[in-house]
Amino acid sequence: MSILKKSYNRLLEISDDHKQITLKDSRFYQRNGEYYPSVTYVLGCYPKGKHFEDWLKRVGYSADYIVKKAGEQGTQVHDLCERYLKGEEIRYFAEFSTPLYEPLVWEMFLRFVEFWETFKPTLIETEVFLFTDKMKVAGTCDLVVEINGERWILDIKTSNTIASTYELQTAIYKEMYEECYGKEIHRTGILWLKSSKRGPRKDKFQGKGWEIIESKRSFEDNIEIYKCVKKLFDIENPKPEPLMKKLNTVIKQSE
Repeated sequence: MSILKKSYNRLLEISDDHKQITLKDSRFYQRNGEYYPSVTYVLGCYPKGKHFEDWLKRVGYSADYIVKKAGEQGTQVHDLCERYLKGEEIRYFAEFSTPLYEPLVWEMFLRFVEFWETFKPTLIETEVFLFTDKMKVAGTCDLVVEINGERWILDIKTSNTIASTYELQTAIYKEMYEECYGKEIHRTGILWLKSSKRGPRKDKFQGKGWEIIESKRSFEDNIEIYKCVKKLFDIENPKPEPLMKKLNTVIKQSE
């Protein structure tokens, strides 16, 4: 038996008697009896840089709240995009004209819709599970699409800035997709839905408030950087696995 818990956006396996839950830790994926760390979990070892340190000094104890709030907004936008691609009719208002989403969340979703209706990609995969046995990492890629005869990996981002790790993330997704499916990915990009772009531009994938950003580094360079980060992760995590795998839901004191 299984249930999708949307607040975590992951599958929870529940025993038939409801006495135990198998937890799907978002930081790990299980494959062939091993636990592969997620792509983003590994990238947590990448140096955050001086700008991040300055930001922490400015916001202080509010940092956790800000990160949590941004994460919730990002999850909502991803969920709206996925539902849109499935052909669902999505409404901003519920009954009695009550908004279902924050205006910013809905605005970023509309930017995604503009991108999709402007360039009309052919959808190949959405929220596709990928892995590489070579590097023993796994992850979930937002979009695999075809635009003008080229196959793209696209990762949707709703952050205020574009981090260096995003380029590494799309590069490793390309590596994993080609290993899993045996099909070439021609280009990778970050579909940034909080861009400062003011409108469309000829020969550019952009519109008002959104753009596709491609890495200035080569794919090979990004993969080499990711491998270095993975080595740091392996040193800090010699035996990576979830802290908790099973959760008992019925407890009674032994007699």
